[in-house]
Amino acid sequence: MDAEALLLSLRLGLATVLVLLPPALFLGRWLAFRPFRGRSLLEAVLAVPLVLPPTVIGYYLLVALGAQSPLGRWIEAVAGTPLVFHFSGLLAASVLVNIPFAVQPIQRAFEAIPEEIRDAAACCGMGFWARLLRIELPLAWPGVLGAGVLSFAHTLGEFGVVLMVGGNIPGQTRTIAIAIYDRVQSFELEAAGRMSLLLLLFSVAVLALTMALGRRLGGRRVQPGA
Repeated sequence: MDAEALLLSLRLGLATVLVLLPPALFLGRWLAFRPFRGRSLLEAVLAVPLVLPPTVIGYYLLVALGAQSPLGRWIEAVAGTPLVFHFSGLLAASVLVNIPFAVQPIQRAFEAIPEEIRDAAACCGMGFWARLLRIELPLAWPGVLGAGVLSFAHTLGEFGVVLMVGGNIPGQTRTIAIAIYDRVQSFELEAAGRMSLLLLLFSVAVLALTMALGRRLGGRRVQPGA
């Protein structure tokens, strides 16, 4: 078992959720409550990582963030370190590729809130933050929880984008998915099997817990007229 790669993957998954969830929350809410011309196009763009091969996304990120691009040179000058083949580059790539996994569940959760509940809150004089924190978030919480778990679980299993942007540097960019690939390449199938089984059990446990919590929290949702 490559404990170093596993810890790096867990760190990357947690960082991805912490960075991605706040903007995904407001973007998902905006898409749910603000119809506008071109919304379908924006939703399609946000969903591109679901259908585009990860190596293609990784290639474009590598070109955009590499030292040969103006953006890459600017980031290196400001941050003092390049994004590619570095943990910060892995994080940026992970956030981008997980956008649909975070935004879509949150958007669907906000869309499920009955309009009369929001209208009643507005009639009571509740401002934006009061409505969001006291009315909307408690109702949309299962979707927010699902978005965080899906993003975390997807980050643990991501391979193509991580390999393209981060490479395979032990302790810095070598995640558990890449470690499994390395074991298979070197015909260490038993070690690869152990790590794969660990990821499988972890993913099933996390998803089962999330679904159970989602049903429990969903059962407490405020019903119209209650």
